[in-house]
Amino acid sequence: MRTHVILPDNLVEEIDNAVGKRKRSRFVEEAIREKLKRRTLDEALKKTAGILSAEKHPGWESPEKVAAWVRESRRRDMGTVATGLAPVIHRRP
Repeated sequence: MRTHVILPDNLVEEIDNAVGKRKRSRFVEEAIREKLKRRTLDEALKKTAGILSAEKHPGWESPEKVAAWVRESRRRDMGTVATGLAPVIHRRP
């Protein structure tokens, strides 16, 4: 679909310097897609902020404890891969 968009001259000049006039549309398309994806992620983060509380998930009180939990989970998962056993989903108590 073709559309008409008005951009400041200096912005078009920057785009042309970065990618060339013949790649301008593709660059603008990619920039818009990236911005929309970022907005979607921001909205998801806002909706889910605070759902993992330290009270409900003991052991996640600090970044260090979370990192230790991740390392332990990965160590256990690697053990199942090495032995050929099916992966096990580890649930926090």
